[in-house]
Formats: sequence, structure tokens, C-alpha cells
Amino acid sequence: MARLLPHAVLVCTGSGRILAVNPATLRTVNSLRTGAELGDLVTDPEELGDRLSRWLRSGSPLPGVMTVRDNEDRPVRLRCHGARATWWDGAEPAVQLHLSRLDISDRFVALTQRISLMNQQMTYRRAITEQRGLLLRSEKAARARMQRLYRLTAALAAGATLADVCDAVRKCAPAALDATDVILELHSRRIIPSLGTADARPLVPTSWTDLDGIHGAAAAAPENARRVPLRAEGVTLGRLVIPFVPGAEPDAELTLTIALQIAQAVRRAGLFEHEHRLAERLQRSLLPSLPDIPGLDIASGYAPGTHMVDVGGDWYDVHVLDGETVGFTIGDVAGHGVAEATAMAQITTVLRSIARRCGNQPPEVLAELNDFLGTYHQGLMATACYASYNTRTRTLRYSRAGHPPPLLVRADGSTRYLHSALAPPLGPVPFQDYPQDETTVPADATLVFYTDGLIERRGEGLDVGLERLAQAAGATAGLGSRETCDLLLHQQVDTELPDDRALLTVRFT
Repeated sequence: MARLLPHAVLVCTGSGRILAVNPATLRTVNSLRTGAELGDLVTDPEELGDRLSRWLRSGSPLPGVMTVRDNEDRPVRLRCHGARATWWDGAEPAVQLHLSRLDISDRFVALTQRISLMNQQMTYRRAITEQRGLLLRSEKAARARMQRLYRLTAALAAGATLADVCDAVRKCAPAALDATDVILELHSRRIIPSLGTADARPLVPTSWTDLDGIHGAAAAAPENARRVPLRAEGVTLGRLVIPFVPGAEPDAELTLTIALQIAQAVRRAGLFEHEHRLAERLQRSLLPSLPDIPGLDIASGYAPGTHMVDVGGDWYDVHVLDGETVGFTIGDVAGHGVAEATAMAQITTVLRSIARRCGNQPPEVLAELNDFLGTYHQGLMATACYASYNTRTRTLRYSRAGHPPPLLVRADGSTRYLHSALAPPLGPVPFQDYPQDETTVPADATLVFYTDGLIERRGEGLDVGLERLAQAAGATAGLGSRETCDLLLHQQVDTELPDDRALLTVRFT
């Protein structure tokens, strides 16, 4: 700004060393250059120190007179107007001088006003700049805190299980609270309501401490840690142990808000676990107990596709028809929910009645089952496979209603799918002419009945799933049905399966 002024402006230290000049200064006295010493240029150096000291102590411009020699050693008398340069941030305080030659007409009053106004503007602008920087830093810190709080809130909202919630607390809560760590201490018996003696599975602590466990107490926390109770719906679920960063000033209101969010998430996860266990118990109660049949090693298995609480419609059953004939059935009602589970339970009950009358004829079994589903469960659809086996002739007869083909695993590990006898699914369309095919089962072979959840993967064709199942089943040669069932039921890629899976394995010994 001083470069634009038409009059001379000079900045020097308290000792007289010139720090800066504007172009008008050189035009006024050519010897006044940056780096020069005023004491060497003035004609009265003894008085210069007093003037500089007076100007340094003054916040407002003070007048004065000074004689300076130019480059030709000619004296030039100057009128000075000086004050401390408050805007200067160098290592040594500085004086700002406004100069005009006394042999040239000057407007002293106007210059004084200009100097005062310029100093006020510089001071004001510097204060505004500092205040703006402080506000920007505060706004940046507040925005970063809100982002950390949002990440914690989103992670808690997305967590369905207790493990998900604890993982979200471990990863996101320390940053949101400005803490070195966050420790969860929970009462496991208060988190999940008991289902009675039949539900003996305890919660296994992973990233949290069980206050109702064997020891019943938590480990000692750091000295700078705070314990905040976790309460939701009037129930104290545990506490939050927060070791804050040394020197940090915890925000009590923020801490209580986050503790309330975590308590609600823990409560919700506990209720979800309770409902999941209840649905799982209901699902397993609908599946039958398999009979012991001489010459046949039979095993079954069921596993949900996700951790959702919905019950499904997968079923399997074994029917002892007479002294030498056994019926096998497996199926899947499309969808999840109470209606589908109810239909599945009724189907298995009706199937037992149908099998006692015509279990040796798979087409008749599926025709009657299709008529039942179309009459009493309109709008539902199911796939099914029914097979009858003669233990004397080793003949297997089977029919399929939209269901995946059974897999025959020979004793040497070779496999073959029973692709024949396929018809539309049960339910939507009245249908009577179900086809039938038959095959002779080799000794020590294993027959695998399964639902489509065992072979389906998102973004993958069914042929790929069938090939994967055949390869896995071929490696089970020589194993019993129980081992084969467990192996096939849990062979999967590291992705969430889209559907429940039920499995019925029969080894013909």
C-alpha cells in the first residue's frame, strides 16, 4: 500500500537501520535506501536516538524535523511524522516515518490524517485476518467432529447383531469421543431375554466384557478413564469405559449422547438375537426327526442363508412305506415368512398321508401335493422332489417339480446328476402328468437331495453351482452320511448366501 503513496514512507528499526522504503522516498532523498543507517546520514545523530525512542512508544503519529545528506553530500531538511509500526511482525520493533521536504510545499494536516487512517486500516485488517483464521479453524474442527459422529451413528444403525454393534463401537467410538479406546462392559443376561432351559447357548464375548460371566467383573481401567452407564428402555445394560486422550477436555453432553446411541444399538441387537433364536427354534421344530432304517445311513441338515430372523419354507422327510420301500422327499416353498413356514409345515403333514397311500408312485404323490397347494395355499409356489427306493431291487424311482436334480455319488467318487423327470413347480398351475424316471443305485453309493440355496450364488449361473457341488461331493467318497452332510452344507465361498439351504444325504450300505 505504501508504494502507491505519492509521499515518502520509510520503515526503520529502533536503532536506525532502514528496513524498507517506497519509491517516493528515493525521489525525495536518494541516500535513503534499504539497509542504510540513519545515524550515518543525519546531521544530528545524537537527537536521532531520542526521536526514534519517542516514536517507538507512540501509537499515534508524532511530528518531527530531521536533516539528511543525499548522495552528493547536500543537506536535505525533512518534516517527519513517525509512530510505531504496529503491523510489523519482524524480530525487532520498527518505526514508520512519513517524510516530506521542507523546501517543498506540504499539507501537514492532510498528511497527518492519511497516516492515522492508514495505521487504523492496517490494524483493522490484521485483526480481521486473525479472527477469520480462528473461525475457520473452529469450523474445521467442528466439521471433523460431526463427520466422526456421523460415521459412528451410521455404523451403529447398520449393525444388526451384537457382534456388529461391538465392532462399530471399537472402530468408530474412540475418534468420536477423542478417546484412546472405548471398552464395552455388558450384562449378557440383560441383553438377550432367556428362552428357557432349551436355549442354553451363552453369548460369547468378542470385543466386549461380560459382567455376568464367570468372574463377573471387568478388568481395571486406566486412571484417566470414565465409566458411563448404558441405559435403554429403563434397563441398565452395562457401561462404557472411556480412557480419554491426556490433556483433552471431554464434552459431557456429547459423551452422554453417544452412550445413549450405543445403549439403544446394544438393546436392539439383543432383541434381534432373541428373535433370531426364536425363529431358528421354530424352524427346526418344523423339520422332522429321521427314522433308523437298516441298510441306509441317513443324515440331514439345515442352515439359514442370512442372519435375518425370517423363517423359511425348506423341508425334507423320510417315509417308511412298507418292509422294502422307503420314500424320500425334499422341497422349498418360495419366499420367507410365517405364511411360507406355515405352508411348509402343512405340506410335510399332508405328504405323510399321501405317501402312505401312493408312496410307491412319485408322479401321483406330486400330483396330489400340487392339488393341495393350489386349493389351500393359492398364490404360493413350491419346488419338490419325491423318490421311492426299493431296498430289495435297489431301484430308485423319482419325479421332480421344478426342483434341482438329486446327485448320485458312487463309491469311487464319480458323480452323476439325475436330470430326468422334470415338471413345473407346485402351486401356480393345475398339473397331473408328472413324469417319472428310475435308476439302479450301486452299492455304497450316496444320494444327495438338496434345496437351491446350496448351489445359488449372487451373480453366478446355476451350472457353476452344480459343478461346484459335484466336485465337493466327489471328495466325500468313503465318508458316512453325517460327515458328508456337514461338509456339503457348509461348503461355500466367502459371501453371504442368498437363501436357506436344506440337505438330505442317504448312503446305501
